[in-house]
Amino acid sequence: MAMDSAKQARIGRLKWHCRRALLELDIVFQRFWELKGDDLDEQTETTLTRLLALEDHDVWDLVNGRAQIDDPALTTLAEMLRNTCVPEPVKH
Repeated sequence: MAMDSAKQARIGRLKWHCRRALLELDIVFQRFWELKGDDLDEQTETTLTRLLALEDHDVWDLVNGRAQIDDPALTTLAEMLRNTCVPEPVKH
C-alpha cells in the first residue's frame, strides 16, 4: 500500500531528526529504520518524536539502560531500541 504524502513527509522529518551527533545513536536509528522501514503506526511516530526532542546524551542513556524515565511509551520504545538496535560490544 502506498504511503500518503502527509505520512511520507512525517516519516521524512523523523528520519532527518534521527541523524544525531552521537555515532552510537546514528547506528541505533539506522538499524531502527532498517528494521521498521517506513511502516510506523501513529503512536510510534508520536513517541519517537517525543524521544527525539531529548538531548542526545539523554536519549543514549535511555536507550542503553543507564537512565529511566517515568513515561511508559518512551520506556517501551527505549527498550525496543536497546533490544533490537544497539550493537553488541566487541569482546576481546
